[in-house]
Amino acid sequence: MNLADRLHSSAERLGERAAITLDEAVLTYGALELMTARIATLLRRRGVGVGDRVAVMLPNVPEFAAVYYGVLRIGAVVVPIDPLLRKREIASYVMDCGARLLIAWHAFAEAAEAGTAGTRTDCFFVVPDEFRRLLRGLPAEAGVTPRADGDTAVIHYTAGTTGRAKGIELTHGNLGGNAATVARMHALGVDDVVLGALPLYHSFGQTCSLNATVHAGARLTLMRRFDASRALEVMRRDGVTVFQGVPTMYIALLDHPGASDLSLLRVCVSGGAPLPLDVLRAFEVRFGCPIVEGYGLSETSAVAATNRSGDGRRAGSVGWPVRGIEMRVVDEAGREVPYGEIGEIVIRGPNVMKGYWNNPAATAEAIRDGWFHTGDLGRVDGDGFFFLVDRRRDVIIRGGYTVYPREVEEVLYEHPAVRQAAVIGVPHPELGEEIAAVVSLRGAVGADELRAFVRERVAAYKYPRRISFADELPVSPTGKILKRAITVH
Repeated sequence: MNLADRLHSSAERLGERAAITLDEAVLTYGALELMTARIATLLRRRGVGVGDRVAVMLPNVPEFAAVYYGVLRIGAVVVPIDPLLRKREIASYVMDCGARLLIAWHAFAEAAEAGTAGTRTDCFFVVPDEFRRLLRGLPAEAGVTPRADGDTAVIHYTAGTTGRAKGIELTHGNLGGNAATVARMHALGVDDVVLGALPLYHSFGQTCSLNATVHAGARLTLMRRFDASRALEVMRRDGVTVFQGVPTMYIALLDHPGASDLSLLRVCVSGGAPLPLDVLRAFEVRFGCPIVEGYGLSETSAVAATNRSGDGRRAGSVGWPVRGIEMRVVDEAGREVPYGEIGEIVIRGPNVMKGYWNNPAATAEAIRDGWFHTGDLGRVDGDGFFFLVDRRRDVIIRGGYTVYPREVEEVLYEHPAVRQAAVIGVPHPELGEEIAAVVSLRGAVGADELRAFVRERVAAYKYPRRISFADELPVSPTGKILKRAITVH
């Protein structure tokens, strides 16, 4: 089963119905299928074949879907890249996966070219009108290359600006099964309109917005970036029935004075970070639409658990495991803990990744005895509802974006005045968490200078807004910095 078969099947049934829209731009299922078939020809002419990795650095535009399914169509592997990344980040990803080609949006050409300089990765830039003209001159490749369920379809990268980045291998079976599960859970049908405000390069948006929508034959109406005022306008204009977002999006919608009259909205989905209970309740009272909170990771394709409607929902929880998935809460020895006790959440099922790309040691550490160890702490009650107690120990979720502290710390250590550095998340009323850095110095440098130094080297959402200084950072007997003992001023 090739994941691209889902598009092919929907196109055969719904050829003239809208699949992807962005304001006035409309891409029908038939047109999307034809674009992917011509992109397949383009890729083959550039030497891309089965199993080759193709990095895709595109924003939320219809071309993302066309390129995504075009790469899959020929049996190649999609490597989604955040368009906001900088040279060093792009380089680490394309070098690690050995990408044959980077397909980037024209506005990010400078960073893409800089990131691939000195690598074996070629660049191709998508300029909308030129891209369409180019494709119209190419023959459409017939058929979809067969792939097995266990063949890699997508590699999502977790982190890594220096040293070795860690790529999550998701298979056609992982992604196809998870998309079908999401479509079934939310009863997606051909008359649904899904708001595509989540980044498509991320596993949440890719599975729940793009793949689930295409699987169901629904319509995905895109936003290049989320803005509450614009989102409300698009939801009213396009008759959005399904909204998927992160907590900061719900907070922004609640804060908007013009938020009203979304009568067609029938289900809202929240993920990416815990949703504050007061936000959930206020949103549901104001808009009259239930919010379904779920849980998952890129390593689980991405959905592992979710609340259901009616009695299948418990506020504050992430619900039950989805169909075919097992979840447990275990102690350090891997033994299941009693109801209500806190432990690590582990997951087993067809949604769990194939492994980390070319990293057997990391794979063996994460998947033990068939169970994926999430590193997240949680508990489960007597009715089977799972509750997150804390996220992974060090990971920061800022406005729905995942930030890995070590990645930022590596950049801080590059500054000659920095002797020690620790990056942690601190509570923020709107973003959930803000990024803070505590450093000890060997030379003179101010907070503003250090902040600018990091900002030039990482994506805009990653640099620390708060920087404080200490004579020494607390360390363990083995010399490891103890983040839990750090106080941010």
